[in-house]
Amino acid sequence: MNKRFSLSLVALLLSLAAAVSVAAQTATLNTQPATAATAAAESNAAALKLARMALQAQGGNKFRALKNTVLVGTVDLYSPNSTQPFPAKFALVVAGERRRLEIQSSAFNLRQVDDGQQNYSSIASMRSPSGKLGLNMLMKFEQPGYVVSSLPGKEKEPAFRITDAEGNSTDFYLDAASGNVVRYVVPQRGGSFSIENKEFKQVEGVLISLNFVQKVDTPQGAFFADFKVKDVKFNQEVGPEMFVIPAQ
Repeated sequence: MNKRFSLSLVALLLSLAAAVSVAAQTATLNTQPATAATAAAESNAAALKLARMALQAQGGNKFRALKNTVLVGTVDLYSPNSTQPFPAKFALVVAGERRRLEIQSSAFNLRQVDDGQQNYSSIASMRSPSGKLGLNMLMKFEQPGYVVSSLPGKEKEPAFRITDAEGNSTDFYLDAASGNVVRYVVPQRGGSFSIENKEFKQVEGVLISLNFVQKVDTPQGAFFADFKVKDVKFNQEVGPEMFVIPAQ
């Protein structure tokens, strides 16, 4: 009798141990997806916080409300592997997703136009990415169809990515203290287009970069353009003809 009781007790303990083991495994399996989902949610929340910080630093609603921005100044152009600048003058008009850039020098003139749907460059190898990208995405990241995600970054230069419904993206790198966008990068045609902001100024409550360097990676190497802004104007009378794509 005692022997049968002992055997029954052993069987019961083994059954309980097996049940506990299965429960533990199930709990572990259920916890792992939850942990991953929680980490993803926290990462997205951190990225959204950075995007809102950048928007606020840019001027918040004043930045979003701009009808257009006109920048005029000088630019030093550098071809790949060259340290000798080629001086020129520039004028840039940005109105939402539309933009027009004119560069005039003693050797050549460059015109780039984006009407919001397609873009044009008088020099095919010097085409800029769509006006939908860059800082324009910072204006719209809270609208439906936009996704904000975290990127690896440095402690003093946190980063995030904004992607639209079509899969176009811009990577933003911030000054951790001020929230200013010190750099943004747009992938294009197997390379990248980037802007590095080197000097800022508040103009009518909107943050403007008075000195920015544009870099375009090409199969021939990297082209650089060092822009220095001399004059800034907002909300000018700009007609639709400003953004008409020239006949080709």
